Amino acid sequence: FKGGDTCEYLLSSGRFLGEKVWQPHSCMMHKYKNSEAKNCLIDKHVVFIGDSRIRQLFYSFIKLINPQVKEEGIKHGNIPFEDKSASIKVDFLWYPEVNGSMRQRIKSWTESSVAKPHIIVVGAATWSIKIHNGSNEALAQYKINITSIAPLLEKLAISSDVYWVLQDPVYEDMLSESRKMITNEKIDAYNEAAVRILNSSSRNSKAKVKVFSVSKLIAQETIMKSADGLHLPESSRDTNAMILMNVYCNKIMKPIDGSCCQPQPPLTLIQKIAFCFFTLSIIGYLIISLIHRNNYRKNKSCTDLESGEEKKPAISTPNISTLEMLLQCFCKLGLIMTYFYLCDRANLFMKENKFYTHSSFFIPIVYILVLGVFYTENTKETKVLNREQTDEWKGWMQLVILIYHISGASTFLPVYMHIRVLVAAYLFQTGYGHFSYFWIKGDFGVYRVCQVLFRLNFLVVVLCIVMDRPYQFYYFVPLVTVWFMIIYATLAVWPQIVQKKANGNCLWHLGLLLKLISLLTCIYFLSYSQGVFEKIFSFWPLSKCFELNGNVYEWWFRWKLDRYVVFHGMLFAFIYLALQKRQMISEGKGDPLFSNRVSNVLLFISIVSFLTYSIWASSCKNKTECNELHPSVSVVQILAFILIRNIPGYVRSVYSSFFAWFGKISLELFICQYHIWLAADTKGILVLIPGYPMFNVLVSTFIFVCVAHEISQITNDLAQIVVPKDNSTLLKRLLCIAGFFSGLHFFSAMQDQSRH
Repeated sequence: FKGGDTCEYLLSSGRFLGEKVWQPHSCMMHKYKNSEAKNCLIDKHVVFIGDSRIRQLFYSFIKLINPQVKEEGIKHGNIPFEDKSASIKVDFLWYPEVNGSMRQRIKSWTESSVAKPHIIVVGAATWSIKIHNGSNEALAQYKINITSIAPLLEKLAISSDVYWVLQDPVYEDMLSESRKMITNEKIDAYNEAAVRILNSSSRNSKAKVKVFSVSKLIAQETIMKSADGLHLPESSRDTNAMILMNVYCNKIMKPIDGSCCQPQPPLTLIQKIAFCFFTLSIIGYLIISLIHRNNYRKNKSCTDLESGEEKKPAISTPNISTLEMLLQCFCKLGLIMTYFYLCDRANLFMKENKFYTHSSFFIPIVYILVLGVFYTENTKETKVLNREQTDEWKGWMQLVILIYHISGASTFLPVYMHIRVLVAAYLFQTGYGHFSYFWIKGDFGVYRVCQVLFRLNFLVVVLCIVMDRPYQFYYFVPLVTVWFMIIYATLAVWPQIVQKKANGNCLWHLGLLLKLISLLTCIYFLSYSQGVFEKIFSFWPLSKCFELNGNVYEWWFRWKLDRYVVFHGMLFAFIYLALQKRQMISEGKGDPLFSNRVSNVLLFISIVSFLTYSIWASSCKNKTECNELHPSVSVVQILAFILIRNIPGYVRSVYSSFFAWFGKISLELFICQYHIWLAADTKGILVLIPGYPMFNVLVSTFIFVCVAHEISQITNDLAQIVVPKDNSTLLKRLLCIAGFFSGLHFFSAMQDQSRH
């Protein structure tokens, strides 16, 4: 691990994922759009100097700025290009040989009065081999000419980016008779001479000419598809142009999925404060542990000097104090957050782009589903959506979503649409679970609300601080948090209608239905009133939570995508609990949910509905159109699954403990994957062990799951300390939390001001 500058890897090494996707060694390459390329190169002058191969690279480069450009320039002459809207100039200068003419042109830019190009791309050799019939004298002259040019290029490299493009191999069997002397052996000799001279010259220079050698590797894989054996196919030269764009633009544009050539971001003020806090927590915990250990040794069994027998200490080992528990949690959390930072903010570990294949998604899915079946156990209770069953449901859905993310399956629309149903199912459970609790328990106290909010948001708040990311970046947590508050507000607002009250008078059921209809009306109104929605969440302090990249559009999109499913979950819970109260369903062990005839009919309808939705989702052609229908139809497959899972008595009586274990830490798994399993904020894959993809996934997955499990335990322990049951103590803690967020906002404002 050389660490630091990944540009060297981008320019010199990599491999193909599939046929056309190039993966640089150790870092991720961003795919630049035309608008991004223009923003990066605004007011810039780029020059390509060389032969027909450099002309190919020139055309691929300017097509990144303007895809409409056609290759109609003079073959053996200079070709200018200008984008007046962004004041970008890109020139190709025809110098097919490294000779005096090329040297004179380069020398003219070193004059102090002349405007220098910002990027200079140079390369030539095949014409020298062709014209001089591959003679050794031509190679000797080539070395002399490069030696004279090298100091000039280094002088330009002080203020400009200068790249020397090594010569690509040729496909000798396809070369015409006039090019038969251009052999790969000769090309290697010319490349070796260029690299040796440029590297030896740069040792005595402050600036360095960057050697663009990755083109050779790309050509070795693709030159067989060349039309003439000499020039690269279009896809390969486009890859070279994209690499060139990444080398120059990544440090300017800082794309999330372009880790190559990006410097490590400096620590923010809030990150420094967090680092100091965790360091003090670790030191404090170690001091308290040492004090307790010494006290324990003093009270340890000692030998009676007279009888020679051991006596038990009068004082037993003391229980862990609240302070020690608090420091222990923050100590472990500090070490875990250090790992998070090293994985996804420091340039310590490698990152790679995702590449989707059907096998990379479906084979792991089949494997975990088979594995889950082997861990079948009997449930403690046989009610519909009992605790073990909901944990199991969350578990297998989370594992499928994780495989979906690491395999890059979002590019395959049928898979994307089914994953959208899984996300909707999580929100459905949010509606079902919280409605059931408030309806049955009637507990609308502050303690319950604070417990739920703390457990949902603790990890995300810590990550926002440590990883310097906005709250909305972890979109699922804001989503479930807002929906929880909506459910709470709907049921807690006057008149409070709960099951105990409704049992005495059936009219209360009607009142609750009116509340639910009012909620549905509000959801419908907001879903078609983007302006009103954005105004609501643009007010401070909501804007600080829900803005991403300066606006709340992402939050609007995420909310709108599953806007009805929480309501569906609440309505399902209401109907199910009403049927259960009136004993209209049978939930005994092994008994079908309804009578045999009704159960069979409902089971048949559920299976048909489930398959119908899958067929529709698989036939989707346009993501935007399917996303528009998704909020209304996703509930079909969710309800179908619930009925299939619960109508047969035997199926309802068993569950997979394997999936249920993952279900208990599903929230932590979903959030932790952003930084310690995936990389570059989910855009890439973390590489702990380069060169061994399967072994790397096994190791990183093991660490990732262990960390998620540990964070789940830390969150539970801290919830008991931070959110006590005593109302007066809880009020004091809430004032402390308010002070914490006020301080966080103050330091955040200072950060923003210093950045601007």
